[in-house]
Amino acid sequence: MAKVSIVVPIYNAEDYLKRCIDSLVNQTLKDIEIILINDGSTDNSNKIVEDYLSDKRIVYINKKNEGIGKTRNLGISKCTGEYLVFVDSDDFVDKNYCKKMYNYAKKNKCDFVVSDYTNYIEETAEKRLVNLPFFSNTSLKKNSEIMNMINLGPCNKIYSTKLIKDNNLSFAENLKYEDVPFVCSVLNFAKKIGKINESFCYFSIHEGSQTTVRDQKIFDILKIMDIVKDLFAEKYSESEKKLRVNTVLNYVIQARYIKEKKVRHSFVDACFKYLKSIDKKWFKYITDKEFKHYIFKSRYLVKKYCDNYQKSI
Repeated sequence: MAKVSIVVPIYNAEDYLKRCIDSLVNQTLKDIEIILINDGSTDNSNKIVEDYLSDKRIVYINKKNEGIGKTRNLGISKCTGEYLVFVDSDDFVDKNYCKKMYNYAKKNKCDFVVSDYTNYIEETAEKRLVNLPFFSNTSLKKNSEIMNMINLGPCNKIYSTKLIKDNNLSFAENLKYEDVPFVCSVLNFAKKIGKINESFCYFSIHEGSQTTVRDQKIFDILKIMDIVKDLFAEKYSESEKKLRVNTVLNYVIQARYIKEKKVRHSFVDACFKYLKSIDKKWFKYITDKEFKHYIFKSRYLVKKYCDNYQKSI
């Protein structure tokens, strides 16, 4: 059994894939397995991976395109490591990522550990550090606000493989933003959650990345929020409402990236309707100062803001 399994879903990542794999094969923790899953790429991703197959730690699966949720779930089913991490194929990690995350999890007997992270702007090679709030080792039962203190993507985290498999935790397979319920499920089941005040993961920001693309699938975030609500089943009502309000607002402002005006306005309307369904006084749950700007009190002003953004690009 390896100490850490690394699951990497790959889809048309030829411009970044070598950098990603290099950062994994050169980890200072050598007792790892690297599960590379090519999800039906149509570029040279397969050819790039083939150059690394002499490394016996690599498990390579080349399959038809089925989406990132199903691909990550396949990775979970194949992993044999004591702990599990996810890395996206356009991202890269520090050489000490696995070692430091694993050692912290083992020493502190954590089921789940999160670290800070860095946004890497491809166009300028600028690195923007994101420091998440610190918290001592705890659990959601002891501190429900953790769900509002961490990012809800699957990377920059290490998970107990036993926790995931024993509780049949998986990614949603037919919705975008499938990672949010997965991370929330881990929070829900983890008996001890830790935080490392270091950044090991570099998240690639580039044209065409999941971070920048917004289309009709953006509506899925509202379905995802319903899954989150059902997951916590009102056990952490105030924290859960705060999570959903601030997540929806985050996507409301991202409506400015939607090119079609009709879709853009329809999404803003759907979000404001959803916010009222959470709580008629949803404004009290806002934590981000940016969201407290007056425009967020009016869907009309939000639409004007998004329309003006489109006119300026």
